[in-house]
Amino acid sequence: MTQDLFRLDAYLAECSATVTAIGAQGIALDRTVFYPLGGGQAGDAGVLVLSDGTEISIADTRKGKDEAGQFSSDIFHVPAPSGDATLSIQAWCEERGLKLGDSVTARIHWQRRHRLMRFHTATHLLCHLVPQLVNGCSITPDYARLDFNMTDPLDKDALTAGIALLVAAAHPVTVSSITDEELDANPALVKSMSVQPPRGSGRIRTIRIGQAELIDFQPCGGTHVANTAEIGAVVVTKIEKKSATTRRVVLGFAG
Repeated sequence: MTQDLFRLDAYLAECSATVTAIGAQGIALDRTVFYPLGGGQAGDAGVLVLSDGTEISIADTRKGKDEAGQFSSDIFHVPAPSGDATLSIQAWCEERGLKLGDSVTARIHWQRRHRLMRFHTATHLLCHLVPQLVNGCSITPDYARLDFNMTDPLDKDALTAGIALLVAAAHPVTVSSITDEELDANPALVKSMSVQPPRGSGRIRTIRIGQAELIDFQPCGGTHVANTAEIGAVVVTKIEKKSATTRRVVLGFAG
């Protein structure tokens, strides 16, 4: 089981860790600051630094899967392509001196992560401005998009202006949790039609934006900035009619 340090502190850029598995899925550690692909948010990239200073470039991070194809509690760090398609991840790691039980420093590409955090928080602001169910989401370092289950048209300039006001208001962003029972009593907190919050631990992680004024509150496992002011200038770059009941809103950074 990988301890997911990013759940508690999205600003952690590195940590010490021990290698617990090396295989086709990648490199697993006992703890990590790397966020794995999930909830629409891209997985982190970065490096694993060995004790002798050797760096292994990590191109992606994914949740582990068991033999039945079900998600496991491990998080795998996927090395960047080696250039030799015949070389397995395990053989490639062995060439670089990495083995089970080794101590490493896991270090994310911070600027890339911070862009993901800013975009992810901005999508929550968009949920406030467009109070409709979401049936698709993608958060990358270069853009973010939400697909809303709706038929009414949306105005690009009005949404951009609305996001700017919420950013300028400097609303705090708070990570907390609720019980499974609290979520069952408030099903409207789940705004995604396609992704349900994970259950099993007894508590479900939530993101709240706003203190005196509630802007958004919903279950979410992603990484976010601590205050909306940190998002910076975000604009709606495109609005598309993806189907008769879907409107896609795409966000980008201004400039």
